[in-house]
Amino acid sequence: MDARSDRNAIPLAVDLDGTLIATDLLWEGLFILLKKNPLYIFLVPFWLAGGPAQLKQAVAQRIDIDPASLPYREVLLQRLRTEHGEGRQIVLATGTPRKFAEAIAAHLGIFDRVLATDGPHNMTSGRKRASLVAAYGDGGFDYAGNSRHDLRVFDAARTAIVVAPDRAAARWQAAHSAEMMPAPKPTFRTIVKMLRVHQWLKNSLIAVPMVLSHEYFNADMIWKCLLAFVSFSAVASAIYILNDFFDLALDRKHLTKRNRPFASGALSIPFGLGSMVVLLATGVGAGLLLPIEFLGVLFGYMIITTAYSLSFKRMLLIDVLTLAGLYTIRVLAGAAATGVDVSFWLLAFSIFFFLSLALVKRFVELRTTAIPAGERIAGRGYRTEDQEIVAQAGMASAFSSALVLALYMDSVAVRELYPHPWLVWPLAPIVLYLTMRVWILARRDEMHDDPVVFIIRDWRSQIVVFIGAVFLVAGGW
Repeated sequence: MDARSDRNAIPLAVDLDGTLIATDLLWEGLFILLKKNPLYIFLVPFWLAGGPAQLKQAVAQRIDIDPASLPYREVLLQRLRTEHGEGRQIVLATGTPRKFAEAIAAHLGIFDRVLATDGPHNMTSGRKRASLVAAYGDGGFDYAGNSRHDLRVFDAARTAIVVAPDRAAARWQAAHSAEMMPAPKPTFRTIVKMLRVHQWLKNSLIAVPMVLSHEYFNADMIWKCLLAFVSFSAVASAIYILNDFFDLALDRKHLTKRNRPFASGALSIPFGLGSMVVLLATGVGAGLLLPIEFLGVLFGYMIITTAYSLSFKRMLLIDVLTLAGLYTIRVLAGAAATGVDVSFWLLAFSIFFFLSLALVKRFVELRTTAIPAGERIAGRGYRTEDQEIVAQAGMASAFSSALVLALYMDSVAVRELYPHPWLVWPLAPIVLYLTMRVWILARRDEMHDDPVVFIIRDWRSQIVVFIGAVFLVAGGW
């Protein structure tokens, strides 16, 4: 009998969470459940009190997963397919609930047997080892796993394949010189993508009240704006992480969002939860150094963004109005941090201008998502036939923002604030140029799915924004 035949005579048992897939289905299931109904959060402690198996079964009974969209470890999966094709028995041995495990096994079509958590029995560590030994004998199987929960199974296996190991599994692998399939290590760029650092640019709106009050060189106000910027950026990144958790299944079906750190499996959900705690502590800590009014705005922002992630983003028009309001909240946060009053003109302009940008996001989604007529975009309240009305509303909002700005230019407030008010007039056509160009490119299918990202990267937009800033400063000099 040659080596290949000898190997194929021994079954290969494979763990699921963290091994075959670069995620953990219990964590994902919990977020799917909470997205379905946030009130389930109050039942989780009672399920957990009954043990891990009860928690897993309670989650599995209430949700379904899409096996096709999961982030499989392709190198291992290809090996399993090859060995299955050569006649080797492949066993899926996992602590995941049987409902999920069998759905994945049916999708892949390479498993001859499934051992999974069923009823009160949590198929991990000692119980998994006992089940495999009872079926194939001590040393009668090979095993692929990834974590400290797999160490006892490694010890009972003939040979071990250590996949993307945690610290305990890595130490075991080194001590036993076992085969290892490493996963790519998260890079600094991965962390930046998780935090969505480019979105922090939105928080520069915090400085708008200070700039419009001509307090450019007020050191105290500058310091407060910086603290507010740090606070909002940290909290925003924490909410983005939470939003990613709720949108894992949807992101994996999206052309570009599938590459986000959590959707792709580059980062684990527990790592994201730990990052959220640090970010929220940083954001609130910075906010405590500012007036109490700022903290009120910050907590309001946290509540609204969480509601957006859980529900508002799926509601027709409510989603874009909420997005426009979140931009405007940043302006209010700057006013609260610095003690500068916010005018009606500024709030009116903000609502219309940012509503236009929010509608661009939805328009681009409608243009780039292939869905049949009459069906909604996954996770949204829009259908293909809504394209024209969304575009019309977006252009109307853009012109309304320019109109508000033009009326403001002719107000008594401008003549009192600006020694040279005629220098501020170019801001109106500049706003029109920016918004109209964004909409034209969107209709040409040349727009990024986030107009903020587009403006950051587009040199023409950057030049126009710089020119507008020069006119604004010159008018008030």
